[in-house]
Amino acid sequence: MSEEQKRQLEQQLWNIANTLRGKMNADEFRDYILGFIFYKYLSEKIHFTANKILEDSGEKIDYQEIDENSNEGKEIVEAIYEEIVEDLGYFLKPSELFSNVAQKGYNKEEGKSNFILPELTRILNNIEQSTLGTASEEDFDKLFEDLDLTSSKLGKTEEEKNKLISKVLFHLDEIDFNLSDTNADVLGDAYEYLIAQFASGAGKKAGEFYTPQEVSTILAKIVTSRKTQLKSVYDPTCGSGSLLLRVAREAKVADFYGQEMNRTTYNLARMNMILHGVNYVNFDIKQEDTLEKPQHIHKTFDAIVANPPFSAKWSSNELFLLDERFSQYGRLAPASKADFAFIQHMVHHLDENGIMAVVMPHGVLFRGAAELEIRKYLIKEKNYLDAVIGLPANIFYGTSIPTCILVFKKCREQDEDVLFIDASKEFEKQKNQNILRVQHIEKIVETYRERTVLEKFSHKASLKEIAENDYNLNIPRYVDTFEEEEEIDIFAVMREIKELEAKRSELDLEINKYLKELGLVS
Repeated sequence: MSEEQKRQLEQQLWNIANTLRGKMNADEFRDYILGFIFYKYLSEKIHFTANKILEDSGEKIDYQEIDENSNEGKEIVEAIYEEIVEDLGYFLKPSELFSNVAQKGYNKEEGKSNFILPELTRILNNIEQSTLGTASEEDFDKLFEDLDLTSSKLGKTEEEKNKLISKVLFHLDEIDFNLSDTNADVLGDAYEYLIAQFASGAGKKAGEFYTPQEVSTILAKIVTSRKTQLKSVYDPTCGSGSLLLRVAREAKVADFYGQEMNRTTYNLARMNMILHGVNYVNFDIKQEDTLEKPQHIHKTFDAIVANPPFSAKWSSNELFLLDERFSQYGRLAPASKADFAFIQHMVHHLDENGIMAVVMPHGVLFRGAAELEIRKYLIKEKNYLDAVIGLPANIFYGTSIPTCILVFKKCREQDEDVLFIDASKEFEKQKNQNILRVQHIEKIVETYRERTVLEKFSHKASLKEIAENDYNLNIPRYVDTFEEEEEIDIFAVMREIKELEAKRSELDLEINKYLKELGLVS
């Protein structure tokens, strides 16, 4: 598929999404449209897989056209059931396929809608039911719970709701997801595009589920530096899972791990994984509070990436001083700012040869008290901090504050210094948002990988230099970005002022002359 065709697909999906816009806010119609796209994907995946099984067994029949109520149809469906569930993790009967439901919901020839809401609700429940007792059960549990087909926001009456949903399904059915092309991830890209579009309109809430693609790319390129394969990648605040999937664009990833507190966003992350072709056996996404109830306690990971909620509150309960994630530091992050609690959690889960990159507000670089002690321990006692990268302001949805990326390694190649990069001016201004372009990303990543020192952009600070600054990591202390202002010629300025005053006097005389002629002054 060409770039133009890809853009057309993205626009088609966005136009269909906007069918729901007048009825509800961005958060709500996001859940419906992404849920329906996911249902269509699951159907097409079943259809394609079932047809391949039938073809291999010598059956010349299309799975979608099987009459599952006939004896022969029942036998065929039962024969391929186990194989499909083992392969894909779920099952749909021919009558439950998206296309059959969409065509039933809207009869194009007659130009009218048929009532399909109860049937659609049953099918979505059946997808989850088909996984019970299988290895994929947890990955599909309550996956469609945000698709409330009874919501009054879809319409005042059942007929109005049905008409709207039928219309959306009909238009989606007309789009070919082209799943037979196993080398392309066109649908995955389109899904990411939609998530980004929803994030841009969600204001402050966007940070709950989405990291801008440009920032994700920097994080992904950093943790995969000089690596082509990773056993595992982990995101403790995974949102929609986009950051985890971005890492897979830079290196081949065997297994994905994540944790997300928000139930709706957790569902979105699981959908995102499956829709990008990640098999249910290769991802483990959990729903819980990462700091209070970590779900991957005894695991370590090759790569860790995260964009935690900035300065979130947490309990900071003293009992956590007995938790091996925090005990060695002797101090806990303050209850009002969990930033360092997330860092400590991630460091604990980092493999000895792994790389970790996390987005943080600038406050973590210089705040005192407990945060200073934790920062000092990480640098002085453990020497884990590898780089500090300052990003431009106003590049995240919902907040204009400047942010930074902290990079940690337990086994650093160059452990005598910390690389500081000031990329705060590396952006292109667009309306209300600053944008990192390809050249900006490449400059940041290349400077990090090569540890290059560039005037007014990067500096390698020795551990002694950092200690002399009392472990304050504020970037201007290390990267001199001061620009001398052009000298002003005072005498030239005075001459210009005199000339302007002379011209003003001449104008005053001329104006006064006209006023006299008009009789307005004596």
